[in-house]
Amino acid sequence: MRKEDCFYLGKIAKKFSFKGEILAYLDTDEPELYENLESVFVECNKHLVPFFIESSSLHKNDLLRIRFEDMTTEEEADAIIGNAIYLPLKMLPKLSGNKFYFHEVIGFEVEDKRLGVVGKIESINDTTAQPLFEVLNGDVEILIPMIDLFLVKIDRENKKVIMDLPEGLIEMYL
Repeated sequence: MRKEDCFYLGKIAKKFSFKGEILAYLDTDEPELYENLESVFVECNKHLVPFFIESSSLHKNDLLRIRFEDMTTEEEADAIIGNAIYLPLKMLPKLSGNKFYFHEVIGFEVEDKRLGVVGKIESINDTTAQPLFEVLNGDVEILIPMIDLFLVKIDRENKKVIMDLPEGLIEMYL
């Protein structure tokens, strides 16, 4: 499985027991959707390796307690602590309306109600306090805050994010 065909689900946080169980932090608002997985891909040495799940249960909100098949010792669990967990993109729940996954809108045009097409979304920067659309307009990169108030519509059919941006935001880049 290639990383490009998967989405990041979370990270193996720590061991849970002496029998090889681990606790995984799930990077999701709905951890209950991932409680009964049969398997996950664990990133080991930059490769995705399938790990089959014997049992799992939610543990304190956003942690998933997992017992992997064929993992029975602390040493085996230690080897994967800190590793990222992935699932195939096809396992993402479908979103509708103005809810979207970050990867889903890459390549969409941003259209402002006042100015028209502003540019194309190249990536999303979520390392800041407020996630930002990184939009390319010719050679100019425009950073647009991903604020619900600005978002009018996600037009999946025409690959557009329609926004009502405050006056001056786009102009300061151009």
